[in-house]
Amino acid sequence: MPGALMYEIDLAATMGDPFGVYGQAREAGPLAVLRMPGAPEWMVVTRYDDIRAALGDSRLEIRPESFMRPDVPDGCLPYMRTMSEMNGAEHARLRRAVTPAFTPRRAEAFRARITEIVGRLLDPLDGETDLIPAFTRPLPMDVICALVGVPEDDRERWRAYGRVVDTPGGPDFAAAIPGIMAGAKAAVARRRAEPGDDLLSDLVASELTDQELVTLVWHLVLAGQTPTNLIANSVLALLSHPEQLAVLRERPGLMPRAVEELIRFCGPTMLSIPRHAREPMDLCGVEIAPGTPVTCALVGGNRDPRVFDDPEELDVTRERAPHLGFAHGPHFCVGASIARVTTQVALTELLKRDLELAADPATLRTPDPGTYRLTALPVRL
Repeated sequence: MPGALMYEIDLAATMGDPFGVYGQAREAGPLAVLRMPGAPEWMVVTRYDDIRAALGDSRLEIRPESFMRPDVPDGCLPYMRTMSEMNGAEHARLRRAVTPAFTPRRAEAFRARITEIVGRLLDPLDGETDLIPAFTRPLPMDVICALVGVPEDDRERWRAYGRVVDTPGGPDFAAAIPGIMAGAKAAVARRRAEPGDDLLSDLVASELTDQELVTLVWHLVLAGQTPTNLIANSVLALLSHPEQLAVLRERPGLMPRAVEELIRFCGPTMLSIPRHAREPMDLCGVEIAPGTPVTCALVGGNRDPRVFDDPEELDVTRERAPHLGFAHGPHFCVGASIARVTTQVALTELLKRDLELAADPATLRTPDPGTYRLTALPVRL
């Protein structure tokens, strides 16, 4: 690998300034090398068009080693391998089965229910509040509970799961997984016996087996926390750009467009799930060997000046923001429509309230090599 000829990315530097570091790599060339202590080098695709091509290239496959798998009891293992780890025909079959339950129209049908959840979380808040534990962290799990029909009496336990899953490297993560799996099994059995007006009932009526359904609920719990960080990042971005906040308050109909722009500008996912080359191949003009790990710098692609005018500027009126925040290709996020509606509703309801940042923004960002996120978001309501 001719790494000496490529831009070398220092992982520690990305935690302090991911947009700047990945932006420099993008402008240096379409391919860079990411060096991590004690790990193999990763090839990093840096530019928008090349990222889209890589994410749709079947020669780059997701493998078990693409993930850091926690140590779990044997009984949980059959449910740990989600669609994210599958490729080819296996992935396509499951994708076809679940897609009807995740369409934009189905997500819109849940908007009223999501609005109720958002109101229930926001209404008690008054004075100075940290929005992350009070609002952005419980919201996605409450939405998931509604989608899979978890009874009200069980929801506090599921909120606890959400708090743990939101910090997957934490010591409690593996310990929580058996409980999440048991809850998923109970939810599937309940909807087998008593179908309702929810997403899980739609899925139970499909061709999926119980094992596949339980795995999908686990996948929802794991991947469904994205709005936690997206909403928090968006609130901070809007409070830090008061002119954009004013435009959005004056023209609330811009919210769907604004959410797409916020995903582009401050989406939480910095790198794609790593792929591995199945065979020798040309990647952005460089020959790479089989097994070479490849990731895509989504944060760099989302600010590529070859695609976006004034990419470093937040513009909630931007007419076209074809971001990479939900990836691209066969592994495009299946829950994107739900995440979009949840974020739209959350920001709409928040902006109806007087909202003022109660801390220095520079003190709120947490160093994380994979997720652009905040440790806290103190505001005055």
